[in-house]
Amino acid sequence: MGNGEVALAGGLAALAVMVVTWLASLVQRDVSLVDRVWGLGFVAMAWTYAVAVDGGSRILLAAVLITVWGLRLSVYITARNWGDGEDPRYAAMRAKRPDTFAVRSLVTVFVLQGALAWLVALPLYGIAISGPDDLGWLDVIGVAIWAVGFTFEAVGDWQLSRFLGDEANRGRVLDTGLWRWTRHPNYFGDATMWWGIGVIGLAAGAWWGLVGPALMMVLIVKVSGVALTDRNMAGKSKREGHAAYVARTSAFFPRPPRKLTDVDG
Repeated sequence: MGNGEVALAGGLAALAVMVVTWLASLVQRDVSLVDRVWGLGFVAMAWTYAVAVDGGSRILLAAVLITVWGLRLSVYITARNWGDGEDPRYAAMRAKRPDTFAVRSLVTVFVLQGALAWLVALPLYGIAISGPDDLGWLDVIGVAIWAVGFTFEAVGDWQLSRFLGDEANRGRVLDTGLWRWTRHPNYFGDATMWWGIGVIGLAAGAWWGLVGPALMMVLIVKVSGVALTDRNMAGKSKREGHAAYVARTSAFFPRPPRKLTDVDG
């Protein structure tokens, strides 16, 4: 395949996942399904790229890393949201224009997220078309960065699930473990993981693929991750000590919590 055909194959893989999910959402009347398959779209793209270029050590390495991340994320979100019904954001969209919501959701939710996923996955495309791919020290650094990100995301999600699953914690703030160092260890981990994939792409010579991790970081920090969660929590949180937790704890990058005297002064 030529480079353009490889790029097209990856885009079609992401689109196929989203269209199938959209059809399922029509049956279930639940657009929230898109959140559950977000990671799977990247898995589909990674292996499509690997097959399109007949493999290679670097693209296979990247595909394995993306598969580990994508499957864990999909299973976690599915388990977390099981039985909760449609996300209020999508329910509000449905209520606003019920007659045209099916088509509108296809374009504004599913196709849009598929397009964003294709852009975020630019390092995978760069790795796939890179040609000779003897692994080197930069690949090792990329895997190490990916491992740090994956650990933050997976451990952060696990700590949050355990905390919320304990009735004794009702009305309290999770401020231990990784959540002591950052208010969003899962989001920090997600962004860091993608920078690791970007570094592997850099090892392949695809410096332009760093646009993907940069886009993911903007989305996480400014759009759908940190910013949205913080706004929601500020508007409705009645958890004891929440304001003090926000004041002393980094929003994104991990660091030791500020002392209360520093916050007050």
